[in-house]
Amino acid sequence: MLTNPSRVELHPLTLSDQEEFCSLVRASSELHGPWMQLPTTAEEFRTWMRRFDDGTNRGLLIRVRETGAAAGMVNINSVIRGRYQGASLGYAAFAPSAGRGYMTEGLTAVLEYAFTELRLHRLEANIQPGNKASLAVVQRLGFRYEGLSPDYLYIDGGWRDHERWAVTAPTPWTPDPSLPEV
Repeated sequence: MLTNPSRVELHPLTLSDQEEFCSLVRASSELHGPWMQLPTTAEEFRTWMRRFDDGTNRGLLIRVRETGAAAGMVNINSVIRGRYQGASLGYAAFAPSAGRGYMTEGLTAVLEYAFTELRLHRLEANIQPGNKASLAVVQRLGFRYEGLSPDYLYIDGGWRDHERWAVTAPTPWTPDPSLPEV
C-alpha cells in the first residue's frame, strides 16, 4: 500500500478489484461521458488488466482513507526509460466521490510516487479541451500547458484532439539507473 498524509491512499489495482471497479465505472458513465471508456464487465476488466503485465504501465486506485471506498483510478502509462524517463497519466474520478478533492489529493500522491519511487522525471496528461474538470486538476497540481495534439486518441468512436500538459520532477531528483550518464 502506498500512502501520503492526506484523506486518500493509493493501492495497486488488482484483479480482485474487478467487481468494485466495474460497478463504479457503470455508476460513473455520465461523468466519464465522452472523455474516456473504462471496462464495465468482468471480461473487459480482465483484458484491460493485461496492460499492466509487463511493467510499462501501472494501475492505481485512489481510496478514501477513512472508509476504504474507491474514489478514482490513475494509470501511469507507457513508462519510457533511457534519456526520457517519463510516462503519461490517465485518471478518472468515480461519481460517488466526485467533487470532493479526492482526485487532486490522489494525483498529488501519484506525482510523489512517480518522482520518488519510480524515479520518473516527466509526466504528461493529455486531456480533451472540453474536459474542464480534468483540466482544472492538472492546473491545480502545477502542470504546464505544452500545446494541442490534433486527433491524438481514438475515443468514443472518433479521433479526439487533446491538450498536452506536463510536469517535471522537483529538484533535487534522484535519477533511475537507466539514465545514461552522458
